[in-house]
Amino acid sequence: MDVGIGLPATIRGVTREQILDWSRRAEARGFSTLGTIDRVVYANYEPLIALTAAAAVTERIKLTTAILIAPLRCNAALLAKQAATLHAFSGGRVQLGVAVGGREDDYEASGVGFRTRGKQFDAMLDVMKRAWGGESFGTAGAVGPVPPGDGVPLIFGGTADAAFRRAAEHGDGWIMGGGTPDMLAESREKLRAAWSAAGRDGEPKTMALAYYALGDGAAAAADGYLNDYYAFLGDYADQIARSAATDPETVKQYVSAFDAAGCDELILFPCDPDPGQVDLLADAVA
Repeated sequence: MDVGIGLPATIRGVTREQILDWSRRAEARGFSTLGTIDRVVYANYEPLIALTAAAAVTERIKLTTAILIAPLRCNAALLAKQAATLHAFSGGRVQLGVAVGGREDDYEASGVGFRTRGKQFDAMLDVMKRAWGGESFGTAGAVGPVPPGDGVPLIFGGTADAAFRRAAEHGDGWIMGGGTPDMLAESREKLRAAWSAAGRDGEPKTMALAYYALGDGAAAAADGYLNDYYAFLGDYADQIARSAATDPETVKQYVSAFDAAGCDELILFPCDPDPGQVDLLADAVA
């Protein structure tokens, strides 16, 4: 199983210098990918722009949105162009994780209909695939840059049946946005069933994310950040905070358990923006 690391791009107060240093360290320590998560109504950096900054100071590490709330960017041709641009600038390192999300405030702030987001998402995927396929959209031809092969790799998030259908019809795999290894194993079977029903060969990629903080003040960092970021979930935010790995032994247990559950790539997202957290995690999973 590959182990990736999240950028601290959603932690309040994180600086440009921390993001860039974090990116360099993550590549130097051998993590498989740098991940971002997404929302609008919060003091976070926009995911694609944050990954562009990371791309500029790295050469090898993949860049993953885990996930991007695609219907908030309702101009599908423009989103396809943005993702293809980052893919080209990074030398083909992008995994575009996409889903519909579930926070109504993000949709209200974006002026996008919340109740129709699934139908809109399906229509967007069609446009994005056509754009990446080099189809002509006007007198100048394609919406470029046109990525090589089948376009920018797509990973889908979400737990509804439609999420697994989209992954099978359009993507390379699926990512679980929080949960236990047992939950991942159960969802993996749904993904494989959808994959087979769509007539796809091979195996879909299965991914997951989890949270961590290590070193002095780890528990306080996890409690403070996760209760703030997930405050919209009420009391459940505290459960998320308490699930974060806050010592090396728990990190190792998480990695081992997700590996055993059939996870292909686990991305561990930080609760503390100090770039020293990269080295602490690398040492824990070594």
